Amino acid sequence: MTTVQQWSGIEARALRKASRRSVRDFAGDLGVAVRTVSNWEKLGATTVPRADTQAILDTALARCDPATHLRFESLLSEGSGPAQSQPDPANSPRLWDYESWTEDIDRSVAALSRQDFNFAASLLDRWRGRWPARELDEKGLYLYARSTTLLGDLQRDKGALVGPLSASHSYSESHALFTQLGIPRRVAQLDLSLAVVSEMSGKLDLAAKRYEHLAVDDRLSPRDRARARLWVGTALSKSGEHDYAASVMESAIRAFEGLGEPEDWSVAHQKLALAHRGAGNLETASRLIEVARSTSAGDSPMQRVRLTTAHGHILLSDRATAGEGLHVLDTAARQAAQYGMSHQLKSIEGIRRQFTQSPPTLGPGVTGEPG
Repeated sequence: MTTVQQWSGIEARALRKASRRSVRDFAGDLGVAVRTVSNWEKLGATTVPRADTQAILDTALARCDPATHLRFESLLSEGSGPAQSQPDPANSPRLWDYESWTEDIDRSVAALSRQDFNFAASLLDRWRGRWPARELDEKGLYLYARSTTLLGDLQRDKGALVGPLSASHSYSESHALFTQLGIPRRVAQLDLSLAVVSEMSGKLDLAAKRYEHLAVDDRLSPRDRARARLWVGTALSKSGEHDYAASVMESAIRAFEGLGEPEDWSVAHQKLALAHRGAGNLETASRLIEVARSTSAGDSPMQRVRLTTAHGHILLSDRATAGEGLHVLDTAARQAAQYGMSHQLKSIEGIRRQFTQSPPTLGPGVTGEPG
């Protein structure tokens, strides 16, 4: 989510417009005078609200839904001050309907959360294919880069990791665009996404090093830094360094708890369970995966497949529960196939193959998760 280091009239105006509120309604929401909001918008960057009002604006932004955050970012990227010039429709044959594009980005985010890849791709390609990025103004370029990032997410979730039509290609393109636009937070987020692709591609040492740097990168939000720390542990666990990985993951769990991020906290327990499975601590692994299963807040097909795969992997590691583990993995495989998650299917096949070759061995091997 977006954060603002210091509010000025520009950011306040962008928040009001992103919230789709009138000046009067926005002032009422904040508990300030209508004249105060009007002055912010008139003076723009030359006015800075008082410290107590800064905190009120921080709270108002934090309470916004993801669609409002996206509109807020988009408005800031184009410059939302009153002096910003607007395109002249009569002289602009490439005038974009920015609001419609933003709404389609919102819809594609929702579609990706359901792993509805075809619909998400149609929404993103509708805009990306209309004009070359080099012909766009700053706002259009921002939306193009956001769309390309989401295309990378889609390709990653489908398992297309390298090549011209892959997550790594889309993320690299977005990285260059956000660098050009001068938006360091987005650039750092793409560094994180590229590290995930490295991990999924089996480049575990490279991924772990990138995660370690990003875990202390001030360009990222506290949540993203905690996620990078968790993924350091994931890469280490896949490399067989299970004990060290577990300690890193535990620090990430404490960070998520302090940040009030229940979904990340649950996912971290799932990954920690796999690290303990790899170390041979099946009793601890079983306890942790039950914590993850009972607290999972994410209901996306991707998260269900990952959680079911992790559960099956742990069950398969104990001779007494191996039969149940195979049944659980079958369920995960059917779900992965239904939604076209080729990377998850490959992970499940690897777990089955490992079991067939040496049932029910423990130690370094496939973790059942892409990161």
